[in-house]
Amino acid sequence: MQNDEDQETQQLRRYWRGNLRMTAGLLSIWFVVTFVVSYYARELSFSFFGWPFSFWMGAQGSLVVYCLIVWFYAWYMGRLDIRHGVEEREE
Repeated sequence: MQNDEDQETQQLRRYWRGNLRMTAGLLSIWFVVTFVVSYYARELSFSFFGWPFSFWMGAQGSLVVYCLIVWFYAWYMGRLDIRHGVEEREE
């Protein structure tokens, strides 16, 4: 009985560790896109799809990256839930 509880606790710890690791990685990407690229955008003066890169990042690029972050997090967490047996089941 105790062994089953220990095994379940270890599985939930691995699940939470995977969740935290992915969240930290995605937050790092968010930070770089939001602050670092925006801060250095004027120095990154090259044409990107016919527009200056600084304008493109401010107007379109960061929003696209944010949407990709949200999509990837939902996709990854769905797979992580299934792998650890904590997925939501439809009845």
